Amino acid sequence: MTNIESFAKLGIGKEILAVLEEKGFEVPTEIQKKAIPIALQGKDIIGGSATGSGKTLAFGASILEKTEKGKGIQTLILTPTRELAEQVACSLSIFSKHKPLKITPIYGGMALFPQFQALKKTDIVIGTPGRILDHLSRKTIDLSKVKYLVLDEADRMLDMGFLPDVERIIKTCPKKRQTFLFSATISGGVLHIAKRHMNHPLEISVESKVDPSKLEQIYYDVPSNEKFSLLVHLLKKEKSGLVMVFSNTKRNADFLSNNLNKNKINAMALHGDLSQNKRKSILEQFHKSESLVLVCTDIAARGLDIKNVSHVYNYDSPKDSTDYIHRIGRTARAGEEGKAITLISSQDYKSFQNVNADPSIKIKNQETPKFEILHLSIEPRRRFSNRPFRRGNSNSRDRRNSNSGDRRSPRSNSRNSSRSNSYSRNRR
Repeated sequence: MTNIESFAKLGIGKEILAVLEEKGFEVPTEIQKKAIPIALQGKDIIGGSATGSGKTLAFGASILEKTEKGKGIQTLILTPTRELAEQVACSLSIFSKHKPLKITPIYGGMALFPQFQALKKTDIVIGTPGRILDHLSRKTIDLSKVKYLVLDEADRMLDMGFLPDVERIIKTCPKKRQTFLFSATISGGVLHIAKRHMNHPLEISVESKVDPSKLEQIYYDVPSNEKFSLLVHLLKKEKSGLVMVFSNTKRNADFLSNNLNKNKINAMALHGDLSQNKRKSILEQFHKSESLVLVCTDIAARGLDIKNVSHVYNYDSPKDSTDYIHRIGRTARAGEEGKAITLISSQDYKSFQNVNADPSIKIKNQETPKFEILHLSIEPRRRFSNRPFRRGNSNSRDRRNSNSGDRRSPRSNSRNSSRSNSYSRNRR
């Protein structure tokens, strides 16, 4: 059987098959094998599948097959981030090359008037909840003809607080429709949406694309004022290609990126405060580079299908095992080896204990190497915002106490052989 015949057996039409052959697709991914035949039968689907598993074609094949040009907006795809909206729109545009359809990404940070014009003629809309609601309130989008609704990265949309917005949008769509819900994790909130808004959905799931045998997971326990120095040491000593460094805050991401560049490490920060054009430019540079460090927050990185990442660093420990799995899933793909390195200090212990509570996660403690203590510029003071001050705001306290890099320290790094593992003591 040729490669294209394996896709044809799933029921994919000739137009899309021609594109797959042109693009050199080899065999269907697991999620495609399971989802495409069910989708073509007109059934609702709950798909457990991570970014990079091929889910866009999994739900897109049947949508492109059945959508008719010029009949109004027949498909609405909701995504949590602007980058994912663009990514899905780009993929669907490629797959529909031989069946021209008007595909329009809609998200914030872009001028409204061009979106008004595009929405009058489009067949498929991919958008973020906030901007879709904005158009609904302005009566510049008509969802009365929607036949196919997709909730992509549903768990992240819920994590970002979009549940009320998503439900408001769903209620404006016809009840008689086909609904696809794809999520890396099937949480209670995801099942809540399925129960209220889906018609006898079939649940399918696939294994993570990360190969545990190819992924090395380690952690270092260091004082907070030495964490950045260790990060620089590892980035310079580890043989690596594309590298992702995760930070828990946008402010910390900027601080890390700026100071890495001061230490002659090519780094760029990616987070929600950047303009869309800037974010797009950063991702284009990252994809084209052979050696570059992308410092990002979880929300900014979610939904990005970035290939050939050799190392993932958790500069700030993720809050739980779910976020940890999302982060490390960027490396050790497609048979390639990868490394996930977590740097923890006293303020990370609680979160790191939450990560290790998952028995499927095996992170080994690594002896801290000798490294030079760097003397960095003092962290820039935060600007005052127009937001009212709230007493007892735990988020503010967390930000003030967050680990943003090294401060000037008189300590020398002579503890490597004698220093005991304080994290291990805390766990016991």
